[in-house]
Amino acid sequence: MDGDASEQAKVRRTRVVLGEVAARRPVPDPARADLAEQTPVGEALVKGLVRAQLALALRLSLVVLAGLGALPLLFTVAPAVGRAQLLGVNLPWLLLGVLSFPFLVSVGWAYVRWAERNEQDFTAVINRPEG
Repeated sequence: MDGDASEQAKVRRTRVVLGEVAARRPVPDPARADLAEQTPVGEALVKGLVRAQLALALRLSLVVLAGLGALPLLFTVAPAVGRAQLLGVNLPWLLLGVLSFPFLVSVGWAYVRWAERNEQDFTAVINRPEG
């Protein structure tokens, strides 16, 4: 029995005060709470992001449509341009078959870059300090 008493004397007790822990707890961000709870404000924030992404996609789709869709129209209106050759290759084949791919890749790169910027702006709105 004396062994148990000496072991208990060696054990150091720690006092836990719950009031101090609660005081250090961060204040919840209202914007994040709106998103998590799917309140009308959070829903409006998400709809704004979706609307921005859709507008970006539609604008860049118009760029692709104007850039690539105008070429067949150009070849129809000006047949001499359609018959032109560059380095022994017909210009329509060169423009539509070869140069269209770097154009599409660059539009895709621009879309990803601008879409990520939209998402960063959205995150900045959510993480902004209240005050």
